Amino acid sequence: MNYSYVSHLYCPKCSKTYSTEEENHLCTCGSPLLVDYKLEELSKALAPGDLVNRQPDLWRYHELLPVKSEENKISLGEGMTPLVEFPSLGGDMNIPHLLMKDEGIIPTGAFKARGAAVGVSKAKELDVKELAMPTNGNAGAAWSLYAARAGMSSTIVMPIDAPSITRNECALSGANLFLVNGLISDAGKIIAKAAEEKGMYDVSTLKEPYRIEGKKTMGLEIAEQLNWQLPDVILYPTGGGVGLIGIYKALNELQQLGWVSPEQKLPRLVAVQSKGCAPIVEAWKEGKHESSFWENSETIAFGINVPKAIGDFLVLDALYETDGCAIAVDDKDLLEEQKQIAQLEGSFVCPEGAASFLAARQLRKENWIKENEQVVVLNTGAGIKYPDTVDIEVPILEPGDSLYR
Repeated sequence: MNYSYVSHLYCPKCSKTYSTEEENHLCTCGSPLLVDYKLEELSKALAPGDLVNRQPDLWRYHELLPVKSEENKISLGEGMTPLVEFPSLGGDMNIPHLLMKDEGIIPTGAFKARGAAVGVSKAKELDVKELAMPTNGNAGAAWSLYAARAGMSSTIVMPIDAPSITRNECALSGANLFLVNGLISDAGKIIAKAAEEKGMYDVSTLKEPYRIEGKKTMGLEIAEQLNWQLPDVILYPTGGGVGLIGIYKALNELQQLGWVSPEQKLPRLVAVQSKGCAPIVEAWKEGKHESSFWENSETIAFGINVPKAIGDFLVLDALYETDGCAIAVDDKDLLEEQKQIAQLEGSFVCPEGAASFLAARQLRKENWIKENEQVVVLNTGAGIKYPDTVDIEVPILEPGDSLYR
């Protein structure tokens, strides 16, 4: 059996095709490229039951990933994160069938490890020596660490306000790390210029086609963990939106394979943003297929502080095609939600994950989410990676003091 059933790259805008045997970034029309597979051929060679005895990581789906040779696989055991029932929080929200897909326990502490694992592996297969990317933090940490494991050099530019832990991860990996006094969009311009001048492999969000393939494994896992039955709603914190695009792509591929019945309605996808940076939400409200640049963006959920996503049209298409929606939440409220999740369920989620739980709460109040629907919320990272978002006062004792005065 083939290790991969990858076919080619294609442009979702103009349909032009490209080879997966050479370096490709954006289409000549400027659109991101997507990966296509020989799904009809694969459907005859592989069945869901064949996965049962495989390793519990994302490479269990290697036929649906773009890396052609197993020897190019770069892995730290990423994937197959738990799908956890949240009965107490669900009861509080009046969503009794509430589940969390917890990406906080993945290597590097965030879902970005999925895209890095597949992206770096494919870069190795293409004989890439140095990659470069802008980041809000977690992606740069993941890609620099996976690049180090692959023996590749990396150049990372992140906003000066990015979480210090992710900055340390990049620096420790040996990456060429630079900070910019601006936003990820400013970092992106610097990387684009450097990649052009120095010939580095630009792995900015959706400027290479393979990160999305790693992210789509979240959708494959959710389907497998629910015994190939799909939930009613999936909520995803959306900055660049690659994970949401990937989940949508995965669910469509599963239907084409026949692993998920074509009669099953796809989950309604929800793009969650902050009120301080909500370009997708505004575009969705206006029925548009592309977003406008969000001026002066600011949010404590740093990972979704993306003023303009290059794949915004793909995010919006996924929302429209699944009868989903986009919703913006308040920073102060998401911090309260983060605390509520910890106190009711014992889970310290990242601010972006808290935003998605808050969105679920709000959508249930509006009855957009119905009471008996099964709802999956993506927690995209570990709360401990954002220590500065938690502000608490703790009593200080002197030696010999009593707790009860």
